[in-house]
Amino acid sequence: MNLPQLLISMVLFLILFFGIGFLLNMVLRSTWVMAFFYPIIVILIVDDVGFFDYFTAPVSSFQFLLADLVSLHFVDILVLSSGFVGAIIAGIVIKMLRVRGYQMF
Repeated sequence: MNLPQLLISMVLFLILFFGIGFLLNMVLRSTWVMAFFYPIIVILIVDDVGFFDYFTAPVSSFQFLLADLVSLHFVDILVLSSGFVGAIIAGIVIKMLRVRGYQMF
């Protein structure tokens, strides 16, 4: 991946998960909803195992998950971590707005 592609994808993930996190936090009247759901989303993005396989064959599913997480490239980790930063920034912004008296929904 080229450097411009990396920077654009990092910014896109940050903005995407900031927006989704901001809307979820506003609608659900919570502060850290997206920050808690983000690891589940990363697992769904990274892993090739089906969702119900975690319940029917948990040992092999978690082994495949661990192998997939270890095999991530540094670029992938940067992009996924920028999405997590966006989710955390959304929680901070919602918290700051509520402290200053803005009530959303």
